This record gives sequence, C-alpha cells and structure tokens, in this order.
Amino acid sequence: MSSPGNVVPGNDWRGILGEAAIEVFSMMVGVQITAPQNGLHPVFANVTGTVGIAGAISAILSLRCSTKSAINIASAMLGIPAEDAAPQQCDAIGEICNMVAGHFKQKVGLGDKCMLSLPTVITGTKYQLHSPPDFERLELPLLYQEEPIWLALEVRR
Repeated sequence: MSSPGNVVPGNDWRGILGEAAIEVFSMMVGVQITAPQNGLHPVFANVTGTVGIAGAISAILSLRCSTKSAINIASAMLGIPAEDAAPQQCDAIGEICNMVAGHFKQKVGLGDKCMLSLPTVITGTKYQLHSPPDFERLELPLLYQEEPIWLALEVRR
C-alpha cells in the first residue's frame, strides 16, 4: 500500500479522468459528453464544484461550468424541467464531482486507499481558485450539450 505522497500522476491519468467523466455523465445525466474537436472553448464559469481526495494521493477534483449547464445537468439528473431545476443545480454539480472523483480513484487502483471530502460548490462571477504551487494540474475541456465545461484534477507532487 502506498503512503501519502508516494503516488504520482501516471501518464494515462488524463485519459482515465476523461473516461470516468464520460461514464458518470452517461449514467447519471443520460448524455454523452465529448472533447471539443476544434481547440479549446472558453468557459464562462458561474458554477464550480470541488471534491478533495486524501490518502494515497492528495488531490482536488473540480468541475467548472455555466449556470445554464448546471441547471440542465440538474434537470436531466432529476428528470424535471429546467425551470424547476435551478434550486438543485449546486447539489447536482457537487454530486457529479463526487461521482467522477470516486470513479476515477477506482479506475487508477486507489479506490480503498483514498477518501473523498464532501463536495463544495461555488457560484458567482468574481472568484478565482488558487492551488498550491506543489500541485500538478491535469485539465480536461469537455462539451456538454455543445456547452463547454472544464474538469481538472490537481495532484500534490
């Protein structure tokens, strides 16, 4: 068993993170997310969900998206109209982060060697997330219903 700090991101972790996200969105939201075909799309993130991972690795998983995407995700997860889903958008984004983080740690073989924090969701337009300098960032742009979302995993080196 690895002790904290002994596990470093593998070259395949970015792809595994993408697979975990695709599988979670397919199962929980009922949609296929994809990678953008023509470069990076800017994200106008009004909603950011985060989940901490502790144990064999120390990491933070985050998902950034627009309010529109967050509401549509909540709507699809709950099977209710978008106009009724706005109050549940933060819970939905937090749950997606939690599930992607859990699925990811299983896929890299650290399932029982790591624990997840409770999800935290930040909303608004005037905020910045800052990570410590000793974290390696794996960032993954994705498209959800043609809207850009960003998934990131920051792992302590």
